[in-house]
Amino acid sequence: MQITGNHQMARIVRHNDESVREGYIRNGGKEVKLFTSALKAFQCNNRIVMAQRKHLDDFLRGRIIGRLECGRTQLEVSEELGIAQSVISRLWQRFQDDGNVSRCYSTGRPRVTTPKEDRYLAVTAKRNRRSTASDLSRQLYSATGTTVSRQTVYRRLGHICLYARRPVRCVPLTATHCRLRLAWSREHALWTPQQWSCVMF
Repeated sequence: MQITGNHQMARIVRHNDESVREGYIRNGGKEVKLFTSALKAFQCNNRIVMAQRKHLDDFLRGRIIGRLECGRTQLEVSEELGIAQSVISRLWQRFQDDGNVSRCYSTGRPRVTTPKEDRYLAVTAKRNRRSTASDLSRQLYSATGTTVSRQTVYRRLGHICLYARRPVRCVPLTATHCRLRLAWSREHALWTPQQWSCVMF
């Protein structure tokens, strides 16, 4: 079993007579013997180094490809640079397939609607304030031929702060309230403008 690190290599050997795990770390031409506790610490540090490297930059990719083109094996390059062999294998395969080793940046899933269609939804919603999202979706389809879901309509209108609003809940009127209001209306139905001019609302 071999464990790779930055410019280091450790190997674990098992004795025939006793189950003692010991390892050697080679740095340059010098070998250092490690017993179980130190070897575990080396393994943990090595895994942390591997986990911290998320993406390879273009310069490091070039170094990897250069070494492989010079005849080095993937395992040797992995040990020298401290990179997992699976990463090097995928990079080499991609280089052989299309000659490119740069990262492929994706812009994500394309939007269903264009900016012009988004403006159409906004204008239609403002003109017909009682329209539902399903109504707006159907109107957009009849005008442009673009099919969108209700959720998409919600999101597009939400970007411009258009969303459903409920009226403030009022105090419910009882039968007594209705009777008194009707009596007040009948009492003031025949008032003249001069009489109303004396009332301050």
